[in-house]
Amino acid sequence: MISQDLLIRYRAKEITLSKNEVLFNEGGCSGYYFQIIGEIKMFNLTEIGKEFVQGIFGDGKSFGEPPLLGDFKYPAGASSTKPSSLLKLPKKAFLSLLKANPEVHLAFTGLLCKRLAYKAMIGNEVSIHPPEHRILTLLEYIKVQNNSKALMITLTRQQIAELTGLLVETVIRSIKKLEAEKILRLENHKIIM
Repeated sequence: MISQDLLIRYRAKEITLSKNEVLFNEGGCSGYYFQIIGEIKMFNLTEIGKEFVQGIFGDGKSFGEPPLLGDFKYPAGASSTKPSSLLKLPKKAFLSLLKANPEVHLAFTGLLCKRLAYKAMIGNEVSIHPPEHRILTLLEYIKVQNNSKALMITLTRQQIAELTGLLVETVIRSIKKLEAEKILRLENHKIIM
């Protein structure tokens, strides 16, 4: 999103996380802009300890900005899904960067709007639609985000389950059903859309 050179010019510091290391917890205070070199998931824990993944963010992506800009506590936790690094920029420096770089500010605003649209779509899917529909909506969203007509989905069945609020067993059954209906295909256990 924002060039690493620009972030470093504004004194961003690089931090490293091991696999599954928690960066912050739900309810924690926000004070930094984070940009990823690796992969981070944002999640909520249910009463029974099951994770509901709000999003998975990869190289060059940022996350957790609404609490930073809105001065409220994190509505979800964040942890690394693999060994990762982050560029961490204090809020005051981040705001200065946005003010001094209107093109970055405008691109950032567009990104936040896309994330709001995704949240609205997923909220609707999780609350009222059957599993196959939820999965297809998620996969179509990923396809559109990658500007691709055909795409090999790199998410695991577990990640799909976490992103749709389904059990892994339900995801596996639903994917087999969608394959039988020729809505998607599998190659070496990878989903092709």
